[in-house]
Amino acid sequence: MQTQNTPVHVKLWHHEFWQLSIANLLLTMSVYMLIPVLPLIMTAEGMEIYAAAYMGSYGLGLFLLGGFCSYLVQRYRRNVVCILSILTMIASLGCMYYLPQVFPDEALLILTLARFMLGATFGFAQMVLMSTLIIDTCESFQRTEANYASAWFGRFALSLGPIVSIIAYNSHGFNGVLAAAGVCCLLSILLIRLVKFPFKAPCDNLSLYSLDRFFLTQGIWMFINLVLVAAATGMILTLEHTTAFYSMLMAGFFLSLLAQRFVFVNADIKSEAVTGMILLGAAILMLYANHPGALYISYTLVGLGIGITASRFQMFFIKLSRHCQRGTSQSTYIIAWEFGISLGLFLGHAFFKQAQNHLLFAALGIVVVALVMYCLFTHSWYISHKNR
Repeated sequence: MQTQNTPVHVKLWHHEFWQLSIANLLLTMSVYMLIPVLPLIMTAEGMEIYAAAYMGSYGLGLFLLGGFCSYLVQRYRRNVVCILSILTMIASLGCMYYLPQVFPDEALLILTLARFMLGATFGFAQMVLMSTLIIDTCESFQRTEANYASAWFGRFALSLGPIVSIIAYNSHGFNGVLAAAGVCCLLSILLIRLVKFPFKAPCDNLSLYSLDRFFLTQGIWMFINLVLVAAATGMILTLEHTTAFYSMLMAGFFLSLLAQRFVFVNADIKSEAVTGMILLGAAILMLYANHPGALYISYTLVGLGIGITASRFQMFFIKLSRHCQRGTSQSTYIIAWEFGISLGLFLGHAFFKQAQNHLLFAALGIVVVALVMYCLFTHSWYISHKNR
């Protein structure tokens, strides 16, 4: 029987790893802070009809700079490249803060372009941080565990970021949320600066644009499957903008960690992803029933389902990569997850804003397609194509 090999016990490595993982948490929180409050702002400004384009532009931006990642991190100091990208994120947040007040007639265009650039710079910063900096702080035999552990920091940001933003919005409005996001970016820069990275001489014949450290072409079917799961998650995120929802989501993440540690430790590798998608589908059905007593359970199941599924797919990407492609596999995983979330937010705001039941029905359909695709095709394809 094939057993799963998720690293469920993480050693307490040197402090550089934890500094960079916390930097990843703060950086990811800064972009997830905008998920619950942006629709409120668009509605207040009478631009609710454009909320879908605004939320979706982030996902398109993710693909803009990735092809230059390999060249830049080899040509220049990789920590400096990451910091400059985060500074550009801060500039994008600053544009959201100031420019709509200066040019109110162009507010929609400014916000959409700023959101697009936020996706581009965040995606690039994540690629450098997750696929290069964090890996470089660990010994080769620890790198799979390092990838696994650091990704969980970003996963928890999906609940922590919105909680902080809702609190900031209730006390200081949208500007308070942007300020909090900017502070998170600055703190992540500080943590990255505290880690020393020796300069590495660049390789000969560097290509300005390449898929190295950007997109793992041999993982395309896994990419599509994960995008579907993340899209269903993004659609669910358009429904709830309360601290209770995100608190229960966080509780589900904790439960998924326990499940991976105790339930799936010796299970067949197929069972983890299948169980996660079934739990996500069950959560959507409970939300569709709209029973008050079951809401908190359904919220927790959302976190449990996506926590189990996303972490297992992350390991699949690592196993699909060839030698020296670990960084590329992690970048592909990041893009699939973030693009899927953005796609789900776009679909939810574009087609189902006034029809919650229809949204849940569509999200359930996407989860079913993802599950059927995984069971009938993706898993067997993965077994025949994995390289580790």
